[in-house]
Amino acid sequence: MKLHVLISEFCAGNPTKNIKWKNQSKRKYCSNHFCFVLFFPVVLFFMLLCFNHLFFENIKGFVYFHGKSTGSVTYFPGKLNETEDSCLGRYIYIHDLPERFNEDVIKDCQLITRSTDKYSMCKSLENSGLGPGIEALNASELWKNSWFSTNQFMLEVIFHNRMKKYDCLTDDSALASAVFVPYYSGLDLRRYLWGFNTSMRDLSGIDLVAWLARKPEWKRNSGMDHFLISGRIARDFRRKSNRKSDWGSNFRLLPESENITMLTIETGYSKNDVAVPYPTYFHPANDFQVHQWQEFLRKQNRPYLFSFAGARRSRQKGSIRAEIIDQCQASNKLCNFMDCSLFNQCDDPLNLMSLFRSSVFCLQPPGDSLTRRSTFDSILSGCIPVFFHPGSAYTQYVWHLPKDHNRYSVFISSKDLRVGKVTINQTLLQVSKDEQLAMREEVIKLIPGIVYGDPRSRLETIDDAFDLAINGILKRIKVLTKN
Repeated sequence: MKLHVLISEFCAGNPTKNIKWKNQSKRKYCSNHFCFVLFFPVVLFFMLLCFNHLFFENIKGFVYFHGKSTGSVTYFPGKLNETEDSCLGRYIYIHDLPERFNEDVIKDCQLITRSTDKYSMCKSLENSGLGPGIEALNASELWKNSWFSTNQFMLEVIFHNRMKKYDCLTDDSALASAVFVPYYSGLDLRRYLWGFNTSMRDLSGIDLVAWLARKPEWKRNSGMDHFLISGRIARDFRRKSNRKSDWGSNFRLLPESENITMLTIETGYSKNDVAVPYPTYFHPANDFQVHQWQEFLRKQNRPYLFSFAGARRSRQKGSIRAEIIDQCQASNKLCNFMDCSLFNQCDDPLNLMSLFRSSVFCLQPPGDSLTRRSTFDSILSGCIPVFFHPGSAYTQYVWHLPKDHNRYSVFISSKDLRVGKVTINQTLLQVSKDEQLAMREEVIKLIPGIVYGDPRSRLETIDDAFDLAINGILKRIKVLTKN
């Protein structure tokens, strides 16, 4: 009889007719024992196969990310299953730059302070770059712990501190979809903008790209997956000559730098600059503070049709500010004007926010450049912005503001205003009450996406300006590096 037939019948308890079993109990015991001996090695073999697959084939280094709700660091041995890895496609690696490119810049904070500053830039570095807290206000609870006298140039510090707590950081640059360069470009340049030659203004940027070019992370995509943040406008880094009288540095004209995406408060004409909101005075620590502020704004009484905070630009060719101020002052109390030529008048966050909260519309003409921080202060106040140039918002903040600008703003042609074809009063009075309410609600809904949350806390369900910027940069770099 063949062996496998014998075993089959033996284990089934049906011995062949050719074999006589004298002791039935011994036959059953032997049968069970024989089956166990045969079955156990098979099970053990498959267990070892599974063990090898789970614990040996996939060990390729350690991956970590920060849990969103706790901020704690979690380590995973090996490569995570794609269906389980919520950070897949979102990992970001942060370059560990020499301190001269960031920490040393703010360590010597007096060097970045100008005589025209309201207070020392050292105070602006308080609270992780948010600045001194705002304490005095009648609306007490709404302003506690989430409002700060934030300097717009501190965006580099604020953004860097947010990056340090990003959910999907990795120490393994091979896993990263993007690489962040924590270079304080604007603050560094501020030290040398006045009284220094072009070589001094350019030195830091030249040294930075030389440092980056030596790194394996750069060589992988020639820097196309790198990005940085600037608290200055893009034009400040695009000086085209070496004349000492010319403004800014040449950082963004360096061949290597042109591959890096720069997030900036105002873009120029470069395809590698992307605009993000100016920092405001509001830095919520939790979702409730955002919702509470939005509800507060919906109940605000707005006695003025429109307002303007600014000063004349008599030396600036083509400026329409003088015309705007004249029309405001002649509006028969429809307009509230805050003269920023008066010392500290517009530097007080409480004064400025009070002005905007009492107005239906807020005028936002170009100033020293096309964009203004005031645009975001007005949105934060629930005040409908009025623009006079498309470059003041519409062509700038494409990741943060709706494409349909008529939903949240009014546009008045500066050319038509200058030649008297239109007036501000006439244009704004034509907007019905229902249209005003709808537009104001759109403005209030924009607030979460134009504020930067407190780096020391965590928003749970809201995507703020930082989150939208990161989403945008990851999508952009995916397109740039797909080939």
